[in-house]
Amino acid sequence: MSDQIYSPSNAFSEKALVSSMNDYRNLYNNSIKYPEAFWAEVADRITWTKKWDNVRDFDFVKGQIKWYEGGKLNVSYNCLDRHVEDGHGNQTALIWEGNNPEEDETYTFNELLHEVQKFANVLKGLGVEKGDRVCMYMQMIPQLPVAMLACARIGAVHSIVFGAFSAESLRDRINDSSCKILITQDTGVRGTKLNIPMKSNADKAVAETPSIQHVVVVQRTGESVDMTEGRDTWWHESMASADAVCKPVEMDAEDPLFILYTSGSTGQPKGVLHTTGGYLVYTSYTHEKIFDYKEGDIYWCTADIGWITGHSYIVYGPLANRATTVMFEGVPNFPDYGRFWDVVDKHKINQFYTAPTALRALMKEGNDHVTSRDLSSLRLLGSVGEPIKEPEWKWYHEIIGKGTCPIVDTWWQTETGGIMLTPLPGATPLKPGSATFPYFGIEPVLLTEEGQEIDGNNVAGLLAIKTSWPGQMRTIYGDHDRFIQTYFAMYPGYYFTGDGARRDKDGYYWITGRVDDVLNVSGHRIGTAEVEGSIGKAIGVAEAAVVGFQHVIKGQGIYAYVTLMTGVDESDDIKASILASVTKEIGPHSKPDVIQFTPALPKTRSGKIMRRILRKIAENELDSMGDISTLADPSIVQKLIKTRPAI
Repeated sequence: MSDQIYSPSNAFSEKALVSSMNDYRNLYNNSIKYPEAFWAEVADRITWTKKWDNVRDFDFVKGQIKWYEGGKLNVSYNCLDRHVEDGHGNQTALIWEGNNPEEDETYTFNELLHEVQKFANVLKGLGVEKGDRVCMYMQMIPQLPVAMLACARIGAVHSIVFGAFSAESLRDRINDSSCKILITQDTGVRGTKLNIPMKSNADKAVAETPSIQHVVVVQRTGESVDMTEGRDTWWHESMASADAVCKPVEMDAEDPLFILYTSGSTGQPKGVLHTTGGYLVYTSYTHEKIFDYKEGDIYWCTADIGWITGHSYIVYGPLANRATTVMFEGVPNFPDYGRFWDVVDKHKINQFYTAPTALRALMKEGNDHVTSRDLSSLRLLGSVGEPIKEPEWKWYHEIIGKGTCPIVDTWWQTETGGIMLTPLPGATPLKPGSATFPYFGIEPVLLTEEGQEIDGNNVAGLLAIKTSWPGQMRTIYGDHDRFIQTYFAMYPGYYFTGDGARRDKDGYYWITGRVDDVLNVSGHRIGTAEVEGSIGKAIGVAEAAVVGFQHVIKGQGIYAYVTLMTGVDESDDIKASILASVTKEIGPHSKPDVIQFTPALPKTRSGKIMRRILRKIAENELDSMGDISTLADPSIVQKLIKTRPAI
């Protein structure tokens, strides 16, 4: 943990939207002391067709949360029409950078509105009505944000499934929310992968999803794919005959906007539900202030829209702010490790927001790929997905930012809708690796395991939030009881984040990682139960236990302990079948990095797996095992240590 402090330059602070810690504290204190008045004023940043009756109403025991109740608006109108009506229709809204460096497209607000209205009419023609769920299973292509905004325009609820998920994962997510329509593409391209089987995966999923009535297919690569007559339709053919005018539907502030699935500590993914008014207020407000976004800036978040970061900070937040937002189909190392920096120079990017896992991979390749590029357009850098460690923070600051770009190291979750702990670039003195202070309106607390608040500084505990904020999720789709049990039941009266944190002597927050059985692999949340279940489906596997370990690139890697059935010997074929099973059931991003075969797992006499011991062995912390006397067979620990593979 670094004691070194990096203060914003005078040149940056003078022009910043929040220009000093004094300004931050005044605004923050105001947001906590007078929350209704504060959030009512902030909400005027978007256009309402009817003002709300009540700013907020929440109960953290019953899991009841409402913001701007009675207010009416439309998200698509706020992201598109109002900018066109204000005379900014010819401004660039979206820059799409393809996997191939020679391929890109730009859309003005006029052009994006035209596409969105047409596709909204396509959806209506397929029988989609307000409240219906529409699933999207696509790579990073421009039709994805078009489809999102078209759903928002007619009041349909979108559910985006990350394009690397398997057919089985797609099937389960479609069935959980009974989606009516699936939108996909023929095949996908990503780095050197030129035929990612999107449509064929979709076909496998749809074979077991009775709610799907139609599949809309984008022709991205021109690869031949099977089309089922009466069910499947080509995007371009549907759009050719669609009417170009579709009025936005008036939505209630608390009407659902989207569902996004996130891994839980049990095997079943959770359908996080976000609503309309509060979410848009919060994403637009955080985007503007945290990224110090000003008119004319070109802003790039490198995330995939299949995750919450893409929803909030590629699409909804930036477009509500009339920002020019960049979306990228490719990967950081194709055609070489300088690709990110080529894109920065090509489009003159001002704000750049990426994940520590990408930075570690790029840092490992040395500085030549960076120093050979210009990067003088960069004004601010951001980090998201996992805590950023000091080495990559300093590399990011000194090599990418030339020592002049503030870094906003942001902590938040799918469930929070937007950024919760963060520096403000013109105000906050930075400590490498710290998420620093709460954003306006956010009241973090550290709790003991018994649920007592821990006061003062230089303390550590469980990170919880004391009061609601507009971007907060409202429920788990179809399972409100699970929502209460997951986030509120353990510590009634608080939203429990599932993360641990420490508050240092200066009051800065440092996230210490998950305290439940959820891993953070390259910024992706992966439930250990889900991975264990998919390993268990491989032929010859009797039992599996999965833990995380420190990984130089991914942050956390997946370490699997596998017990085989009697008579089955470990082999490369068994290993390959385990990896294939995880890829099939979840997707390649969840494959174990290390597999250790063991005749048995360390269990208590009651049969509970001692994961604490498995974590110690995975991390090679063999001198601090702690008490193992409660194990049914303590000798298993020595066997595991002896056979531990070198990492």
